[in-house]
Amino acid sequence: MHSLQFTAESSSNGILERDFTVAGVPGVLWSPASNAADRAPLILMAHGGGNHKKHPAMSGRAQRLVTGCGFHVAVIDAPGHGDRPRTAHDEAETAELFRARAAGEPEGPIVVRYNDHLAELAVPEYQATLDALQELPEIGTGGLVGFWGINMGTAIGVPFVAIEPRITAAVFGQHWPDVLAEKAKQITIPIEFDMQWDDEHISREEGLALFDAFASKEKSLHVNSGKHKELPRFEVDSTVRFFARHFGGAVTASA
Repeated sequence: MHSLQFTAESSSNGILERDFTVAGVPGVLWSPASNAADRAPLILMAHGGGNHKKHPAMSGRAQRLVTGCGFHVAVIDAPGHGDRPRTAHDEAETAELFRARAAGEPEGPIVVRYNDHLAELAVPEYQATLDALQELPEIGTGGLVGFWGINMGTAIGVPFVAIEPRITAAVFGQHWPDVLAEKAKQITIPIEFDMQWDDEHISREEGLALFDAFASKEKSLHVNSGKHKELPRFEVDSTVRFFARHFGGAVTASA
């Protein structure tokens, strides 16, 4: 088992932020500063394509989950993202995506292929990270664990959650069903799923097909008008309530 090594620590606005590495993979763990050593549920998150572990979409959600529910939240950089080196394969796929975008060609086939490749690498990394985080006394091996990830985070999260029994609630969304639908059929835990009704990349039919594939008895579909990058900020509120409902967190007024 790979151990977790803390590399930096800071605290502000009631949140303790600790950078770490697990087997060379960089990550960040956010905890309540006032009671960082207290046992609490853990929410693992996965960032979107082209982003990184401390992107505002990650740190903002983490802040809400930490201050609103008292949870611990962790993210790692995906392969070829953030503080991790880019391979020739990463460069080639990114160049092909930009070429297709400039030519007005569909991006889906390229993104699906590349994200599937990244997921093959990232899933075992998330398992190793969860192993290491559960060695911390404030998280523990028997604690509740959730997962949040949309876009590329869903491409990584669906195969991860499909084989990881420690995850007991998850939020997904905004991805094509191509390689994920069969894996989604293996997932039975409560899920919340986000999609944009006017997404210029993922059709309504494709978004609905992935949602429909999940075998969960409790699954909630959140559809908003707007394009791919216009997911409303108020969906963060729903994410906080979703995990608080399933993990017993008390949502404060600031959440």
